[in-house]
Amino acid sequence: MIKADSIFKDMLVLELASVLAGPSVGQFFAELGANVIKVENAATKGDVTRTWKLKSEAADTDTPAYFCAANWGKTSLALNLTEEHDLQQLYQLVKKADMVIASYKPGDAKKLKVDYETLQCINPRLVYGHITGYGPHNSRAGYDAVVQAESGFMYLNGEADGAPTKMPVALMDILTAHQLKEGLLVALLQRERTNEGQLVQVSLLDAAISALANQGTAYLVAGQEPVRMGSEHPTIVPYGSVYTTKDQKQLVLAIGDDRQFTKLCAILSNPDLATDAKYKNNYSRVQHREELHVILSGLVALHQRDELLQELHRQYVPAGAVNTIPEVFEMPQAQAMLLQCQNAKPGIRQVAFQLQGQELLPLQPPPAYSSSDKV
Repeated sequence: MIKADSIFKDMLVLELASVLAGPSVGQFFAELGANVIKVENAATKGDVTRTWKLKSEAADTDTPAYFCAANWGKTSLALNLTEEHDLQQLYQLVKKADMVIASYKPGDAKKLKVDYETLQCINPRLVYGHITGYGPHNSRAGYDAVVQAESGFMYLNGEADGAPTKMPVALMDILTAHQLKEGLLVALLQRERTNEGQLVQVSLLDAAISALANQGTAYLVAGQEPVRMGSEHPTIVPYGSVYTTKDQKQLVLAIGDDRQFTKLCAILSNPDLATDAKYKNNYSRVQHREELHVILSGLVALHQRDELLQELHRQYVPAGAVNTIPEVFEMPQAQAMLLQCQNAKPGIRQVAFQLQGQELLPLQPPPAYSSSDKV
């Protein structure tokens, strides 16, 4: 059996990042056993998300829900890096560190003397991950909502006859965090072979563009400009389509092939629909999506949602309930993703994979803001 603390047990990570992308990478390594020190800006009283509070949250809390989304398992250390004493304190930590996670605008890290070149001279084995908005040569600050707009995600999101719509989570930050995790893990592997550290750079815009996937190649390869389609899929029907059942609940269908469509039609007591020339294969269904949607809407509306879903699942037809967030966290799988600690509200794990024989560590809840010089 692999010990739970063996993956990154002796790793020291310094987090010079704020908001969501960088901190979620820090929490990822904390969950895998690393000692993560969140170095917060004493001049601004810490990570700005300590001030991002819901209407229902107390005005004096410094660990609101947003901050708790990405800061479990860390120690807080407030430093003013423009002060020589504080900078030297950071340098002492850098000597022992394995990794730095930073999210400065291009040029700011160098002004503060915490850029990769400076810190690499102190510790040649240092792996340094740097997040920017638009790359190392563009001084614009990166904001998720703006990058959603500029990368095409907002244009594609929303109903066909509606306005471009921002997604309800900072998905560009999350995509960037995943890209940085991958880069840092590759850099750690390379360090094992060369004993040398490395700079890993990722921008919100690059991460967003790389995630356009089939929507991007629809334009690049097929010459078709993607448009807003609500929850519909441009090349599969019905896939992502939302239907309302007899009890006024909603479900989504994700029919990936003709065999699944045949089963769906049989379950809906209309097997002849699967042999109709207009619907018998996916290509035909794409051509006639609107009229098929009307037919399926009428058929689904004859059933109770839970009973229909039970039969769809029994016959391996891809479908699911449209859950509220409270309903999501009632699911056993969601419960297993929660970070639990006595006297603290639950958090969400950043590590979603499982290794054989490996249990994830329990973590301390997100740290209160600390101006102490002890870590």
